[in-house]
Amino acid sequence: MTTDAFEKTSWGWQVSQFQQQVGEWLEFHLSGFNQTLPELPAGWSIDSWVISLLKFLFWLLVGLFLAWVVWRLWREFSPYLYSKLAAMGNFTGSAPKDTNNELSVAKFLRRSQELHRQGNYRDACRYLYFAMLQQLHEKGVLSHKASRTDGEYLQLLRLSSTQMQPYETLITTHEQLCFGDAEIQSENYEQCRQAYGEIANS
Repeated sequence: MTTDAFEKTSWGWQVSQFQQQVGEWLEFHLSGFNQTLPELPAGWSIDSWVISLLKFLFWLLVGLFLAWVVWRLWREFSPYLYSKLAAMGNFTGSAPKDTNNELSVAKFLRRSQELHRQGNYRDACRYLYFAMLQQLHEKGVLSHKASRTDGEYLQLLRLSSTQMQPYETLITTHEQLCFGDAEIQSENYEQCRQAYGEIANS
């Protein structure tokens, strides 16, 4: 058997090396501290269970800190990761578009026009927003995801689109509809309709 067949490193070995290095670093830095401590009575020592508890608490804190760092990094970079996967075609999948999805954009637009004629500009703008999301999904730019916020849609669109203004108009109007008490007027609907037209023609 050649030496190439043997494993050169492993996670277990790397973890034990890291623990040893941390222990040696602590021992080195605490040795100066030990010289300033008063002399302990002869025969006095710390129980082994206390040392084990302290070691457990130390590694628990290190683990919690690393989990927090990973969680923060995931929250920060997951929109970019989703965008890259969507660009490669691995995230949205390559299933053929069915006719029901293609009709749903038309249904959203028809419903928006009906609501506009009834004077319900608030819901008319919402249906334009839904039509935009459906169109993004169909084109493979961004797939539907129930947990995705308007802010995340904007972040992902900034990575994949050069013409942001129409998207920003529809998304910020939708945010106002959901989280604000602003009155939506006919002019707001016209802005949203114009923004959707720019998106559809791009």
